[in-house]
Amino acid sequence: MNILNPKYPIYIITYKRWDSRRTERALEEMKLPYYLVVDGEDIPKYEAVIDKNLCTILELDQQYREDFDEFVKSDRTQKSDGPARNFVWDHAEKNYGKDSKHWILDDNIGGFARLNRNQKLLCKSPSFFAAMEDFMDRYENLAIVGPNYRFFASQNAKLPPYVKNTRINSCFLIRNDIPYRWRGRYNTDNDLILRVLKDGWCTVQFNAFLQNKAGTQTVKGGLNDELYQKEGTYLMSKCLQDMHPDVVKVVERFGHPHHLIDYSSFKKRKLKLKDSYVRKTGINEYGMKMIEVPK
Repeated sequence: MNILNPKYPIYIITYKRWDSRRTERALEEMKLPYYLVVDGEDIPKYEAVIDKNLCTILELDQQYREDFDEFVKSDRTQKSDGPARNFVWDHAEKNYGKDSKHWILDDNIGGFARLNRNQKLLCKSPSFFAAMEDFMDRYENLAIVGPNYRFFASQNAKLPPYVKNTRINSCFLIRNDIPYRWRGRYNTDNDLILRVLKDGWCTVQFNAFLQNKAGTQTVKGGLNDELYQKEGTYLMSKCLQDMHPDVVKVVERFGHPHHLIDYSSFKKRKLKLKDSYVRKTGINEYGMKMIEVPK
């Protein structure tokens, strides 16, 4: 089988990271077209460094910041990623249809990998995204999927290819037609996943496919400088606990206050195959193969 390109649009939301461009570079190495959502004042700085053959810049409509539900009171002087995420969702629905899906990626993902036979292998094939799309398209009750973080998937452990009804972070494939939008000053991703699960949908986090996400507060720019460095992690975790007190509590993790989410009540929910899906035999590698590269 030939290499497959993803069929759903890919969006990157970014804020004042025209120097690092971690996710953009990763997609450009894959030769994948993508949308880049930025503030209008920063467009010239991004235009100077993007690959114009692959990147289409979208200016964030500032009305999305005015209308955004932060859930907590603030003076709104610091930025949240939620308005840009809602802008992306509306753009995808308007331009690709309510019955389609869209990818939305953070701007600090330094590449992608496959976990295969206890090896985490750098993956530069666009089939990385196409394979996850194909899996999601089989099910009628699957709302959101995405790859696990590379540092959470040990190659020395026995891991399943995917885990259902759990968190998805930083890299999402989302159905356009589910009745939600992003909200919250902090933890927009975890809040969305919990609302989806509480309403009876399913999610899938892949271990077979991984993202090389930078650790929280380790990349200059973005919300790191504008929000988390100034307000810390306690408020971020407390906000999620206030949103979902039945399944979230604030604990000490990774050397700082952090949220702990209990997904146990969702684990028994099963994925439902579409009636139109026809099972196939054999292993489909989607055109991906291992190659030896110089050290």
